[in-house]
Amino acid sequence: MRIKAVLFDAYGTLFDVHSVALVAEQMFPGRGDALSQAWRQKQIEYTHLVTLSSRYRPFWELTRSALRQAARRLELALDDAGEQRLMNQYLHLSPFPEALEVLCALREQGLPTGILSNGDPEMLAVGVRSAGFEPHLQHLLSVHEVRRYKTDPAAYALGPRALGLPARDILFVSSNAWDAIGATWYGYTTLWVNRGGAAPEQLGTDPSYTGRSLRDALDCLAAP
Repeated sequence: MRIKAVLFDAYGTLFDVHSVALVAEQMFPGRGDALSQAWRQKQIEYTHLVTLSSRYRPFWELTRSALRQAARRLELALDDAGEQRLMNQYLHLSPFPEALEVLCALREQGLPTGILSNGDPEMLAVGVRSAGFEPHLQHLLSVHEVRRYKTDPAAYALGPRALGLPARDILFVSSNAWDAIGATWYGYTTLWVNRGGAAPEQLGTDPSYTGRSLRDALDCLAAP
């Protein structure tokens, strides 16, 4: 077996970032999904912007700033209490249904597993604990250590350093196409979980594998 460990992206991969839309819909009927989509788009944009400009800010701060910008863009009256309600919900995002099953299966196979995420250490710890993932993840790797967000090579370097393995021996799993491409460029064996059937990126690089569910990570382990 060439794959000797598995690392997962957190937000959008293990945790459904759009589960916040349920609370957003209660607060803003008919606009919950739009707010969730705009929030996520701006959050990712901010991580890229501050990394390109070498102006790092913690992910929690960027997440709050992105929420405020999205609410203003959609002309939603988001007060302090509403903002805090949505931010608290972000700490307890719903995991994707198959996530725990896959983590349990990997643990039974004896493979080291972990998260490599843009999230702050405190955010990741709360989310993992809330989802019941703690017994199944040996590593919670946050880019906060290097103050550079993915797709910066310094962020991806955290995995091989923590695991003591070459990147090619680690399966990196992400539902974010840009993240899967960035990890492939770094040298990981990669799985893009394309849940929505999105068109592949046209950058001359494809992830090592493409699937529709986290369960496809188990198939990757058996691939030649």
